Amino acid sequence: MNWGAFLIDVLQVGIGLVIGLVIGFFVARRLMKKQMKENPPINEQMIKAMMSGMGRTPSQKQVNQMMKQMQRYM
Repeated sequence: MNWGAFLIDVLQVGIGLVIGLVIGFFVARRLMKKQMKENPPINEQMIKAMMSGMGRTPSQKQVNQMMKQMQRYM
């Protein structure tokens, strides 16, 4: 058995895995950002429904304030 060839093969597999993980991370990150931009996790109707469920009638100013706070934390 040739140990030099074995070590080269192991190194190639390891380097391939690292490169694949790095590329996969950046692709997944880009897709997640795109998805969040297209489908934000909360919108004005959800805020109005939430506040109505708590027994409050929200004004548009309150809804806008909540939306700004949500966008600041994202």
